[in-house]
Amino acid sequence: MFNSLSDRLTATFKNLKGKGRLTEADVDATVREIRRALLDADVAVPVVREFTAAVKERALGLEVSEALNPGQQVVKIVNEELQNILGGQTRRIRMAKTGPTIIMLAGLQGAGKTTLAGKLGKWLKGQGHRPLLVASDLQRPNAVTQLQVVGERAGVPVFAPHPGTTSESDDPTGDPVQVARDGVAQARARLHDVVIVDTAGRLGIDEALMEQARDIRDAVRPDEVLFVIDAMIGQDAVNTAQAFNEGVDFTGVVLSKLDGDARGGAALSVASVTGKPIMFASTGENVDDFEQFHPDRMASRILDMGDVLTLIEQAEKQWDRDEAEKMARKFTDQEDFTFEDFLAQMQQLRKMGSMKKMLMMMPGAAGMREQLENFDEREIDRVEAIVRSMTPHERVAPKIINGSRRARIAKGSGVTVSEVNQLMERFAQAQKMMKRLAQGKGVPGMPAGIPGMPGAGGGPKKGKGKGSAKKGGSRSGNPAKRAQENAALEQQRKQKAPAGSAFGAAPGQPDPADLNLPKGFEKFLGQ
Repeated sequence: MFNSLSDRLTATFKNLKGKGRLTEADVDATVREIRRALLDADVAVPVVREFTAAVKERALGLEVSEALNPGQQVVKIVNEELQNILGGQTRRIRMAKTGPTIIMLAGLQGAGKTTLAGKLGKWLKGQGHRPLLVASDLQRPNAVTQLQVVGERAGVPVFAPHPGTTSESDDPTGDPVQVARDGVAQARARLHDVVIVDTAGRLGIDEALMEQARDIRDAVRPDEVLFVIDAMIGQDAVNTAQAFNEGVDFTGVVLSKLDGDARGGAALSVASVTGKPIMFASTGENVDDFEQFHPDRMASRILDMGDVLTLIEQAEKQWDRDEAEKMARKFTDQEDFTFEDFLAQMQQLRKMGSMKKMLMMMPGAAGMREQLENFDEREIDRVEAIVRSMTPHERVAPKIINGSRRARIAKGSGVTVSEVNQLMERFAQAQKMMKRLAQGKGVPGMPAGIPGMPGAGGGPKKGKGKGSAKKGGSRSGNPAKRAQENAALEQQRKQKAPAGSAFGAAPGQPDPADLNLPKGFEKFLGQ
């Protein structure tokens, strides 16, 4: 969503790198480029004016002039001001003290309210709640049916006593206000602790339907009224948000279609103009593509600083603790890394969602956007198909996989023999690296015994180990002579290093072939 804005801001900040002092002209030029980037992203003009004025005032103040790195200080100021216009703090749902918590959805037709109702329901269910969806949109054709389908996919029950309209020519029948009231009563009777009321959308600011939304609000007295807005509607987002704020006095905003290719100005405008926080974001078409909105994390994404916290949360939510402990035990016992382990790790990654989305959350991902866009997620499917075409014995003893077995595996997985050979080579390198880690030797090119590394031994062991002082002989007490002896030993160690080391081409930078990555990743990494 914010790709264009992120690229523009990142390019602007590059001009500040390496400057020991920023002049007023430097600040003016930077603020001017920020203003252009925000306007091109369809951010509302009043918001742009307020944002750039705040950035300029702070950039010319003491916090920048006295900073050791003025360029980084300006980036910090922009990051903080972005957080402010996005709402400042993370806003969570206010749960009712007694009875079910009632959440009412409002917004334009086509904004994605009905789909979002299912996503919100599943998200709340994952938080330990028992939500109920209420179909109060009797206006749009097949809206009730759509909510029932979405609810089934999300695993959340739907209260739909009236079928609603089925075509544009049908006259709306039924009372949506009564449906909402009965839905809340049903939730109380069946001990649901959250009610999500889906209301009718409108194609424009329709006063009759706005009145209907007010009537539903007055009838059920919701704890939260969430305004669902399409993040791709651009400058019109401000007018629409203001109209709904006056009409139903919503308490929070939900951004839908945040995975689209629009410039994203709505997200940067709505919270600032209405004073109401953005609470959730819909990031895809699946019912799982839904997340709590964190202004600080979104600001970091826009500035290409990544969103590692969200990545960690997704991993903690999806990662199997038993599988992780099993892998840790293998490290401790120094057992061989097998294709069974490899398959288990791939399945864990698949649970976390799209590989592209995860990689885009990493700091500096904007510089690899083109490679990421070209990365084919189906490469992971092909690798998994190759492993699944092996017999159980072949997975735990890959050395027995000869030419005829490789041909059979290739035929079974629908790939070429050369692709199987490439995977086998990458896997053999990964096995060597995992064994070194388990033995506490570390990755070639890195010091052994790094704290926190699985199986790290904390450095050379006492006694008969290769790194013991006895084995290497005594050291001279003369500092200059001792330095020469250490240099000679280091040269001998390098000569003994195995050919094809993972760090042979560029010390400190691993070769993708050694990391057991799917074939498509090598293209993504620019190899």
